[in-house]
Amino acid sequence: MSNRKVAIVGMGGAFPDCADINVFRDKLFSGKSLIREWPQAVAYNKQIRSTVSGFIEEEEMGLEPIYASPVNGFPETYVDKLDRIPAINLATSDLGCIWAMLGAQESIKQAGWTKAETESEQTGVVVGSGGGGNVIARNAWHAFFELGKKSRIAGSHTVDRAMAYREAANISCLIKNKGVCESIISACATGLGNIGYAYRLIRFGLQDRAIAGGVEGTSIETFIGFDAMQVLSKGFAPAESSRPFDIRRNGFVSSFGAGIVALEEYEMAKARGAKIYAVIDEYFNNSDGDGNMFYPSYDGQLRLWKGLSANAHIKPDVVKVHGTATPVGDILELISVVDTLGEDGYHVSAPKSQFGHMLGGAGSVELITAIMMLENQQVLPCLNSDTLNPELENFQKAEGWKGSTKPATAYRHLIPQQTLSKEINQIVCLNYGFGGTNSAMAISRDI
Repeated sequence: MSNRKVAIVGMGGAFPDCADINVFRDKLFSGKSLIREWPQAVAYNKQIRSTVSGFIEEEEMGLEPIYASPVNGFPETYVDKLDRIPAINLATSDLGCIWAMLGAQESIKQAGWTKAETESEQTGVVVGSGGGGNVIARNAWHAFFELGKKSRIAGSHTVDRAMAYREAANISCLIKNKGVCESIISACATGLGNIGYAYRLIRFGLQDRAIAGGVEGTSIETFIGFDAMQVLSKGFAPAESSRPFDIRRNGFVSSFGAGIVALEEYEMAKARGAKIYAVIDEYFNNSDGDGNMFYPSYDGQLRLWKGLSANAHIKPDVVKVHGTATPVGDILELISVVDTLGEDGYHVSAPKSQFGHMLGGAGSVELITAIMMLENQQVLPCLNSDTLNPELENFQKAEGWKGSTKPATAYRHLIPQQTLSKEINQIVCLNYGFGGTNSAMAISRDI
């Protein structure tokens, strides 16, 4: 079986400064920023450069941490004060896993799947994260190596709470599906990549349904790693820190969250009267192939667009860009979009301007924002894109440059600074990651 149509029938997750997905939607389309000064970062004073994040407090998610001894401040487990997740599942979960399970529950509820459908051999779970359980591992090793405690003090769940595919495993144990259970880990393309892989499983008849997405659980360990690279935004008020395309951009805002969606074979969803939030037109991913771990590739992005367009009609009304607010990445991405689609007929949306870069969760949370744009028939604003560079970027002046030789200001009309109402039938979502990995997905309204 091949070329089956795939529908998105549910969505959920965890979002900074938001009690639920409805609050998330309201704040986004009201043009609000979800970025705040992060007390965990502030506590390290001069050891750290950046102190802002789109972080999530346990209380905001209805969770109460139960702290372990002798490692003060380390949550050994959590209590779900709203009784959504059983204690046995909480015991094997870090914070990101709990977010993922809550997102899975909400997605299944919206999808309207029965217990039999959820637990079927034809239902898969494909969820991953960018990080590697740093919070769990650091505290376990601290107790053993620094405090000299016996290994059992690390806890009997150190392995399962820190393993690479912990989110998928915990969701699967919670919902008891009997199909695929996997994680696709590809840096900041992880969230979209997992959904893309799940889409292919359904499209080619290997599964009928899937819970898919990406997560980045709160982690000061992850934060300081990027701070050490000097790639995080600094020097601005929290709400002004993430500024894709702006001439004063100086790095991204490291944030945390989870985005989970429920996918289903289209005809099955239609036959049972499910609400179809969007249809996936196509997914494509590739690698830059230039040997550079960090620098974005114009050629790689052009090939990404070519691959996305090979087997589907691609004419987006909105392009949801990766748009991290890094000095080179933003404008190179903008040019690759313009050189593919032309200079008119669509708008560019950069949701990271409102909540920062959720790393492994970025692609899936941003896909959810794209679904919301389809539903609302509105383009989310690019906050803080106040002034675009009137001069050429350095890479545009380099010998052998093959792309546009217009400055960023030439494309001001593509980047709305406030929520914009318009007819939206198709959106293309783009996400990239370290190592030259690129992902693209086109979604449309079910018309």
